Amino acid sequence: MKNSDIENLVSENIIIGRNPIIEALKNGREMTKILLAKDAEGSVRKITGIAKDRGIPVQYADRGALDRAAGGGNHQGAVAYVSEFEYCEVEDILIKAEEKGEPAFIIVLDGIEDPHNLGAIMRSADGAGAHGVIIPKRRAAAVTAVAEKASAGAAEYVAVARVTNIGQTIDMLKENGVWTAAVDMDGDAFYSSDLKGPIAIVIGSEGRGIGRLVKEKCDFCVSIPMKGGVNSLNASNAAAVLMYEVVRQRAVN
Repeated sequence: MKNSDIENLVSENIIIGRNPIIEALKNGREMTKILLAKDAEGSVRKITGIAKDRGIPVQYADRGALDRAAGGGNHQGAVAYVSEFEYCEVEDILIKAEEKGEPAFIIVLDGIEDPHNLGAIMRSADGAGAHGVIIPKRRAAAVTAVAEKASAGAAEYVAVARVTNIGQTIDMLKENGVWTAAVDMDGDAFYSSDLKGPIAIVIGSEGRGIGRLVKEKCDFCVSIPMKGGVNSLNASNAAAVLMYEVVRQRAVN
């Protein structure tokens, strides 16, 4: 493959990394082509096998070409050119919970800017059985190739709604019977709060935390007690702690 061809493809939507590509293939994600390293071994055979069954072209290139195609991301010798990530509506997340016969379990992200954090949160959301994640359209990370790679394939299974206004979305969730819990240092310890019913866990941005207006709209605040020298966790770690507290409470009650 010529370098000029690689450069032309960089602007397309991509997924990088073997496992995210395998999950996307299994989930029927539309792909125009897959680019693999010439010397790649192991799980790339699974990629080529599924791609062949689906009629997706596979091309081979040297590692330098893949580095350029992936924009410097950790591609593991595999880059797929795909359709845009398909966002859902908030209503779709509520319907998903209803169809499963479960209390709504939603993660609301108020301005997460690091796509690695977004991907990690999506991975935890999938593992914890959350019905969906809500992110803002502005001043926040979108579901990009970096986020999909960080999700380790979970992006193919997690419903993500992208909204114009987080505060208005919280109002809408409350109108639909969903309680909203802001994760904030001023809140009660998370393990002493009731998270069993329909719940939306609201996580703030990496630096600023939850915005004042968004926090005021939430029904209550929960905190993660810190016993060491630092006073907070990474946003994705905090989200994971709260998600699995929801799982724990629902399992024992």
